[in-house]
Amino acid sequence: MLIHVVKQGETLWQISNIYRVSIADINAINELPDPNRLVVGQALVIPSEDVFYTVKPGDTLWRIAQTYGTTVQFIAQINRIADPSNIYPGLTLRIPRTAYRVQAGDTLWAIAQRFGVSLQSLISANRITNPNLITPGMMLVIPGREKPLISVNGYIYIMGEPGALIVRQDGEHLTYLSPFAYLIREDGTLQSIFDAPLIQAAIAENAIPMMSITNFTATSRGENLASVVLNDIAIINRLLSEILRIMSEKGYRGLNIDFENVLPGDREAYNRFLELTVDRLHAAGYFVSTAVAPKLGAEQAGLLYEAHDYPAHGRIVDFVILMTYEWGYRKGPPQAISPLDQIKLVLDYAVSVIPRNKIFFGFQLYARDWVLPHRAGQEAETFSSQEAVSRAVRFGAEIQYDPVAQSPFFRYTDQTGRGHEVWFEDARSAQAKFDTVKSYGLAGISYWALGYPFPQNWALLEGNFTIRR
Repeated sequence: MLIHVVKQGETLWQISNIYRVSIADINAINELPDPNRLVVGQALVIPSEDVFYTVKPGDTLWRIAQTYGTTVQFIAQINRIADPSNIYPGLTLRIPRTAYRVQAGDTLWAIAQRFGVSLQSLISANRITNPNLITPGMMLVIPGREKPLISVNGYIYIMGEPGALIVRQDGEHLTYLSPFAYLIREDGTLQSIFDAPLIQAAIAENAIPMMSITNFTATSRGENLASVVLNDIAIINRLLSEILRIMSEKGYRGLNIDFENVLPGDREAYNRFLELTVDRLHAAGYFVSTAVAPKLGAEQAGLLYEAHDYPAHGRIVDFVILMTYEWGYRKGPPQAISPLDQIKLVLDYAVSVIPRNKIFFGFQLYARDWVLPHRAGQEAETFSSQEAVSRAVRFGAEIQYDPVAQSPFFRYTDQTGRGHEVWFEDARSAQAKFDTVKSYGLAGISYWALGYPFPQNWALLEGNFTIRR
């Protein structure tokens, strides 16, 4: 997959011609709100694996053909060049990814990096016995791009048949589906949710249903509720029995524990609860995971962080979901919701105390629109990244990209004269997150939450990874 950022005056027809990909294919993979109206800064996924080479001063088609292991005639034919001797700097040439002719100064490692394949696969494909002995002019076969195997979880809080419809749309991309969530009560029982249609849809899509329990709601932080449960062994045993009963009755195969705002003094009680839970559920053939706040270090202060003991979770449970989102909180000032520079600080700590093969990267699917000037307590509107692009198109806003946060944003003025600032996800930010997952060698990705359409994400996810099913 390629990513193209729309420039001033560009049309879909022009972009289609640049990449030799049909307008229909570009429109389909991006699900454009209006194919006839693009905005500057809009990122488009281009469904192509070819190389696109920009002609430099002094280039000839013969030299380019030699570099990429093809012929002048083939490049001229593919690019509809009538006179092969008449090319000019800035011309973009499409070159199907097939082979490469080694140039002076090349190394196998550099060639592997250029084409996005592993060094070992390049060596194997060309039966190279000594990687240090490659010579200019040698032709190398470029193997198909390898995709790491990862697991993907999707939380969803839309219940019943509406939620099941979303699962049927997105379930093919998931390893796990987590209907959110069963709320614990002080006596160890659980408040039920209408999850049966979602579980049935997940199973039909070969996604594993993962039960989720929590202690908080939109109106209650849940710290006292968690404290009552975590410090009473009778309540804990009742809760675990209730969990096992529901999992057996409904077809869940694992459990996700999302206890937030746990009191700092209950840190060890929470760890003991996890140990008891894992013992009971493993014995019954179920797996256990947790969701944890995005910590920068062991001693980070705050109700969200202190009781989340990263080393203990990494030791006790089967995998850990890092909730690496919500910097751009709906009641806070406008900013990137999932700034990659901050996420990497969380990952740096996480991988130092949790095995990498147990870490899931939290990925938010939603966008936010803040009214300007922001006032304390004023709540931003939350919607999909597709709606964010639609608003940029509707109001003629130029989409900008924060290179530090690796996140797109734009500002616009509505019909009443109010200013707005929108932060969202696009193909660039999604690809940056996927590259981070690969560079840190993480086990998976967890989406919060299904129900916010973002087709570019799913296309790029499939292009970057093989999803464990």
